[in-house]
Amino acid sequence: MNRYFLELAYKGTKYSGFQVQENAITIQSEVEKAFSTFFRKEFRMTGSSRTDAGVHALQNFFHFDSEEIIEERSVYNINSILPDDIVVKSITLMNSLQDGHVPHARFDAISRAYRYFIGRSKDPFTKETVLYYPYKLDIDRLQECALLLKEYTDFTSFSKKNTQVKTFNCSIAESNWIIDDGMLIYYVKANRFLRGMVRALVGTMLQVGRNKISVEEFRSIIDARDCSRADFSAAAHGLFLVEVKYPENFFPLKSSSDRYF
Repeated sequence: MNRYFLELAYKGTKYSGFQVQENAITIQSEVEKAFSTFFRKEFRMTGSSRTDAGVHALQNFFHFDSEEIIEERSVYNINSILPDDIVVKSITLMNSLQDGHVPHARFDAISRAYRYFIGRSKDPFTKETVLYYPYKLDIDRLQECALLLKEYTDFTSFSKKNTQVKTFNCSIAESNWIIDDGMLIYYVKANRFLRGMVRALVGTMLQVGRNKISVEEFRSIIDARDCSRADFSAAAHGLFLVEVKYPENFFPLKSSSDRYF
């Protein structure tokens, strides 16, 4: 049996999230359907990171097992079957690591990074990928909130209820607000994220930026470990999963013969 890693990107607007759900169209259901159509057999995939309905990804991964020898050139065929808003970027045959460990898309990932995009002026060309937010914001206060998040590991206040996790601890490596080409962007990188966490962080920080609550009140929300005090209203369409990172040398090197144009 061969284990493969599948790298993909997608615009999540039309989908009920990343993971397969009963009676709903998701990224996983579309990818599995495309593989089953092309190879004429069933495929079951495991994702590296879940994203909610309407959330996008510049990079995400599946792993799957197959007795088939799947070549990199199959990317073209799979993409011709997939909807236009999902694209497979690569398929990689993974070797067992030196200690015999079988690579796993979710458990072997060491960090994930997200960006949340906010536009200050109305733009019909970005209405499905950028949050239009015309309110006056104090950028310094936003940045102060972003930086103090790195002091904490327990993010219970920013996790949706009824989520099945053993711990609410996350290690945030980077947390910053930046302005790029007139766009206000929140960037956050951590070893893991809780359900709804990034949108809750953004929504609550925006309340600070609008002077609705103080930085001290923001800190008290973190300390309270009570999700009823956070603001989960930041719309899904402004959020992108931008990177899933694995250990150095995790992926096998590809020879020049594996590349094609």
